[in-house]
Amino acid sequence: MVWTLQRPAARVVLLDRHGRIFMMRASDPIDPGKESWWEIPGGGLGPGEDSASGARRELWEETGFADVEVGPCIWTQQVEFDFAGIHFDSDERIHIAWCPDGGRWAPRHLEALEAAAFEEARWWGLDDLLASDEKVLPERLREFLPAVVAGYLPEEPIDISP
Repeated sequence: MVWTLQRPAARVVLLDRHGRIFMMRASDPIDPGKESWWEIPGGGLGPGEDSASGARRELWEETGFADVEVGPCIWTQQVEFDFAGIHFDSDERIHIAWCPDGGRWAPRHLEALEAAAFEEARWWGLDDLLASDEKVLPERLREFLPAVVAGYLPEEPIDISP
């Protein structure tokens, strides 16, 4: 029997001044046969934590970037996935954020499983990301990211659930 963790979560589309998006390569430390993927920063919210605060905290923990402006929630998604032997049912709010000068990845406070899962990180140019066949999360990132990079932010969050 697999345990299910239902949780609210916050994720972040983090852009630099050149319109590049920051992503981390991850793999499942419990299932080495599972394909690795690139994902945007984020994770579960604490009790009573709003998504903007959670997004800011997750950015600090997972990237170490301090000079970040967290903007509005632009997307939502309801996703289910398996990671580290746990089945997640995650209700996610995805915020836009800007880190004008980019930065070098220096995580500050990773949980043990995150430290084992995150392999590398980089800034992706939009054209490179769109041309790549690497697996990315959110699954529909390539579909919705070009408008955001071009500066078009939705007035209300768009549901990008797979």
